[in-house]
Amino acid sequence: MTPHDNAAHPGPATDRTFQVDLRGLVDLLSHHLYSSPRVYLRELLQNAVDALTARRKLQPGVLAGAFGIRLYADGSVIRVEDDGVGLTEDDVHTFLATIGRSSKRADRIAEQRADFIGQFGIGLLSCFLVADEIHVLSRSARTPDAPAVEWRGRGDGSYSVRVLPVSARPRPGTTVTLTPRADAGEWTRPAQVHALARHFGSLLRHPVTFDDGKGDPATPVNPEPAPWAASYPTPGARSRALAAYGEEIFGFAPLDTIELDLPAVGLRGIACVLPDTVAAGRRHGHRVHVKGMLLSDQAEEILPDWAFFVRCVVDAESLRPTASRESLYEDDTLAAVRDALAERLRGWISQAAASDPDLLARFLQAHHLAVKSLAVHDDEILRMLLPWLPFETTDGHTTLDEFARTHRTVLITSSVEEFRQVAAIASAAGLGVVNGGYTYDRELVHRLPEVRPGTTVADLDPATLTAHLDPVERETELAAAAFLALARDALAVFDCDVALRTFHPASAPALLVDSREARHERTRSQLAREQQGGLWGDILGSLRQEAPRAQLILNQLNPLVRTAVAISEPELARTSAEALYGQAVMLSRRPLKPAESSLINRSFLDLLAHALRKDS
Repeated sequence: MTPHDNAAHPGPATDRTFQVDLRGLVDLLSHHLYSSPRVYLRELLQNAVDALTARRKLQPGVLAGAFGIRLYADGSVIRVEDDGVGLTEDDVHTFLATIGRSSKRADRIAEQRADFIGQFGIGLLSCFLVADEIHVLSRSARTPDAPAVEWRGRGDGSYSVRVLPVSARPRPGTTVTLTPRADAGEWTRPAQVHALARHFGSLLRHPVTFDDGKGDPATPVNPEPAPWAASYPTPGARSRALAAYGEEIFGFAPLDTIELDLPAVGLRGIACVLPDTVAAGRRHGHRVHVKGMLLSDQAEEILPDWAFFVRCVVDAESLRPTASRESLYEDDTLAAVRDALAERLRGWISQAAASDPDLLARFLQAHHLAVKSLAVHDDEILRMLLPWLPFETTDGHTTLDEFARTHRTVLITSSVEEFRQVAAIASAAGLGVVNGGYTYDRELVHRLPEVRPGTTVADLDPATLTAHLDPVERETELAAAAFLALARDALAVFDCDVALRTFHPASAPALLVDSREARHERTRSQLAREQQGGLWGDILGSLRQEAPRAQLILNQLNPLVRTAVAISEPELARTSAEALYGQAVMLSRRPLKPAESSLINRSFLDLLAHALRKDS
């Protein structure tokens, strides 16, 4: 038989079982799934809560609070004991000895998976983050005379199971005991265990207690129900209690609290309005509990991006956690919840606008940018709040409603630098100009006529501004003609024309009228000239328009300008024109080109040298 014949008749395939390196799996969990070893306690609490939920389904007539969870930590051991449904020997082999299988998947434990917090069946492995051995003692509540079962799992992947007499655990339920490793003290000291229990379990619906082994009575971990679930004598008392809870959780006194209630998904909670301004687009983490267990205190996905003026704490029944149970799974339910909560925040803004102007004013003072971002996409908020929003104008920071009362025509700049160039002169000329260079402002101001009929909004262009500057007398312009010719020649390299006008304030020697669009067009034209010929030159040439020139407008009312235009010495006149241009460019606060920086330095030194020669 040839080798080819052997290849043509392979032997039968052999089925094999994956060999799991448990230490490697635990290392994977600690570095890539869980954010911190502290989650071990959450997983233990979660398993206990699910066992209690299953027992409540098994014995629905038992009074609420009859079953609970007891934590014990004295520095040498950690013990979590519950009065839940417990495990049989078969359950132990099936669910504790098989990685990745969850007891919650079994129909006999739960018919409806939604009643349970856990979903993925790997939670118990998180205990290996802090201990080398897990000891489980359990007795099933399904059979009255069921024996107790002991399971010991070790970090090397081995485990043992023993069946014990009923006396080993007289009551049904489960006890999980850990002996912490020496290097896990940060997460297993009694005070830290108590703090973690409070952190994760403060809203759990089953009673949880903690015992530090010092002989004192056990301390309730969750003595009070969620504040929104409690009863209060008056609406004011309820409002104060919710605000106090928000301050306890987030560390700030809320400007106001907004109750959140979505019965369709079993969600309740509060949104706390931040009292101070936050950076635009900065998203805060929100505290999300699922069936009372804290899922995350940094969940950003529960609210839309524009709602960065609140921080929320909510408890929900139907939100789906990710595998790590530290964030929310992005699905249709979460999207619907996000939209519903956004609508609730809009409703709060509407209510404040209609009935509490003082609250609205304080809110807008701190969070006008968030409202602007919302108004861009929400016509109702736009109509309601646009007149109340503050903008930077030639009358100072004011609301559009107040500004439009004074200026029937509202002009708006396209950039912050353009506003700074013209603000003083436009104000002196009686023009009403709004700074449109900030996020959302330009778009919102253009929609002002929708809210305030009769108001006209227009873009500010150089022609509009120069039309409001008074021309000088003919004799004055003729006397300055020689200086203006030299100035135009000196500034031709910057595509800048020079004109003489009179305008206020008289302290301003010159105004540079030059839009960002005009500068871009001149740059493109210059590049086209440099790239004459070839495909790139043809493309730029086809795009080229008549490049608009910048204008340096000199103020005849300014004493310095009156002196400059009378200079008869050509070189000194040229240097003076360059100095006036440089000063106007710097006042515009736009970035300087290298040639402009060089001109400013050179003109300053030339004027200094001239002054020194004159004095000597």
